[in-house]
Amino acid sequence: MRQAFPIVISGPSGVGKTTVTRELLASDPLLSYSVSVTTRPPRRGETDGEHYEFVSEEEFADLVAAGELAEYALVHGYSYGTRKSVIRETTQAGLDVIMDLDVQGGMQMRDAFPESLLIFIHPPSHDELEDRLRGRATDSADVIETRLRNAHGELEVAERYDHSVTNDDLDKAVEEVRGIIDAERAARDGERATERGERATERGERATECGGAAESGETENRRS
Repeated sequence: MRQAFPIVISGPSGVGKTTVTRELLASDPLLSYSVSVTTRPPRRGETDGEHYEFVSEEEFADLVAAGELAEYALVHGYSYGTRKSVIRETTQAGLDVIMDLDVQGGMQMRDAFPESLLIFIHPPSHDELEDRLRGRATDSADVIETRLRNAHGELEVAERYDHSVTNDDLDKAVEEVRGIIDAERAARDGERATERGERATERGERATECGGAAESGETENRRS
């Protein structure tokens, strides 16, 4: 079975990371989406268990205390997290688990699952990011201002990610992220094939040594 791994897509709110993730999921059968746990109330059109697992503050605290979350963070006043069990079950099934997380979650994923691939999505500019946030009309003016302030800190963490992509054109950004994932898969599959080859060589060398030792013993027996 192939060596599957977690993929983290991060970026400021409104940058399009969720849309990029959905586009990738729609066209890549080796990807599976990780549904995050959150205390945020559902937005219009969101379904529990499909977009997020919506829980109370008390339920979220219980998950943290039990050590069941690979990553969790307080973002814009609400708690978000990812279950370790979901990641393990998905990768063990041979599927790369993809998730769109804030930068705090991304760094925690790197600690919990060092094999994770981290990709940061940049906005074309701060003005464009603000236009996108106001244009989607899902948050209050205060929440939008909070998201814009947080964006500055998030952009500073981008250099700690494995790759960065600017979303100035959705189709182009999706293709660039897809190329990064494909290249990573090829590299990891190549490393695994090399390891298998090295192990096979070692087994062959040990078999040769054992065969030589046995032949030497037979020769000594014939001489005695």
